[in-house]
Amino acid sequence: MTARPTDPRRVRHEPAGGLGDAGQLGRRPRVVVVGGGIAGLAAATGLAERGVVVELLEREPYLGGRVGGWSEPLPDGTPVSMSRGFHAFFRQYYNLRALLRRGDPGLERLVPLEDYPLVDADGRRDTFRGLPRTPPWNAVLFALRSPTFRPSDLLRLDARAAAPLAAVSVPGIYEAIDHVDAQSFVESINFPPAARHLAFEVFSRSFFAPPSTMSAAELATMFHIYFLGSSEGLMFDVPDAGFDTALWEPLRHYLTTRGVTFRTGVTVSSVERSPAGRSPADGVGSGRFHVNHHDGGGTGGSSEADAVVLAPDVRGLRDIVAASPSLGDPVSAVDGPDALARWRADVAALGSAPPFLVQRLWLDRPVDAARPPFLGTGGLDPLDNISVLDRYERDAAGWAAHHGGSVVELHAYSAAPPPGTGEDAWTAELRRRTVARLHELYPETAGAGVVGELVQWRADCPMLGIGDFARRPTVATPVDGLVLAGDGIRIDLPVALMERAASTGWQAANRLLAGWGLAGHPLETVPTSGRLGPLRRAAEYAMRT
Repeated sequence: MTARPTDPRRVRHEPAGGLGDAGQLGRRPRVVVVGGGIAGLAAATGLAERGVVVELLEREPYLGGRVGGWSEPLPDGTPVSMSRGFHAFFRQYYNLRALLRRGDPGLERLVPLEDYPLVDADGRRDTFRGLPRTPPWNAVLFALRSPTFRPSDLLRLDARAAAPLAAVSVPGIYEAIDHVDAQSFVESINFPPAARHLAFEVFSRSFFAPPSTMSAAELATMFHIYFLGSSEGLMFDVPDAGFDTALWEPLRHYLTTRGVTFRTGVTVSSVERSPAGRSPADGVGSGRFHVNHHDGGGTGGSSEADAVVLAPDVRGLRDIVAASPSLGDPVSAVDGPDALARWRADVAALGSAPPFLVQRLWLDRPVDAARPPFLGTGGLDPLDNISVLDRYERDAAGWAAHHGGSVVELHAYSAAPPPGTGEDAWTAELRRRTVARLHELYPETAGAGVVGELVQWRADCPMLGIGDFARRPTVATPVDGLVLAGDGIRIDLPVALMERAASTGWQAANRLLAGWGLAGHPLETVPTSGRLGPLRRAAEYAMRT
């Protein structure tokens, strides 16, 4: 069983009150949720628990979105679990954990990793083992014992430039430094170059973009979530089996018992909105939605609803909105036609981060027992991390025990091909280079035979670019009855990555529930501003002057 939250200063955000069940309305509202990733599942859960009729449409044959899992065969026909790669479930992910508890009340399918060391090209290592949990001592001790820092380096840090790290608030931090790129921001603080690569860059690349193209505000918010804003510690948990088995099958069962209808392998093409006044006059919406979709065989259909949650990936959201002209009908706009035009432009402007590679290898000999389950790398291009799955994942452990081998996963983030290089040639080159790095770091793998290899090459994560925050679409839209959710959607809370997806999903449900007079669900976050009073006030003064 994984640990429960321990930070007494975590913040509870109370929802609007209201009726406990939609059956009290006289007619239960119907909602179509587009997207079965974390955001869509959180929205479906929030709605179904208040008695709303929910139909969830998912393009893939599995749930979980970018944290989905499925089975594929190795060359010898052996079925193995596969996913889009390693994900860390930090203890600060309160809203994601609240979602997972619906299917696994004790979070027994999450197991802790005791450490995740970082290593750079010169062999220097950082570790998170044994750090205090309370800020700022966690960050201070991490720096003092890091081989990339010397005591004199701490004295040379630019306190004024570093002030935003101690004064994070949302959305204030975005108003202050969203126009600055993360790389320039860290350089301005005067961090030693080795520390930039081994600490900040390793974390920033987890957003799937190089620091030079990522917002400094996102980096500062991340620093707040994991270091200075939370005392949950820096350790995280991982699922003990494939994501489908450990996470989403239990949640799917929970939601099915509450009446949620799941339709996987279905792609939504557009959303139409009937003119206002055509729905029953019972306070449920001001018009009907028709969600048009088709399956893999090209068979089309339409689902009718009182409201819609759009929670696909960024590209899917752009495509659906572009193909849905009736969402531009000024009659349906809450704030008029100008707001609709701006909203459609903001959705169209959403960007995707550069592509990344996930390479999973089934080897015929074990990795050295001293290797950690997860290793982050800095300055070892193109490799970003190594996971030894058989250290914590049941299916991989079973395969490794049976074959006397190991299951290893390699990640290369922000790995766009050079101009003029085709994707096939480039991914082949990336695979060769990441394996070479594996052999360099874990020499015992150099003589191992590869029993099987499965590769994911994707480019569908949101780009959190410089200056994007102000025009990033929010959960609420100008179209009454239409809400958005996902990790690329703006929410003015200190959350990131999977936790942002879960939080926007819950908020999307709350937005619709409040419109029907139904009670919402509370959210929890790390403190919404720097928790060290004197340091925060000094930082805020430095930022103003």
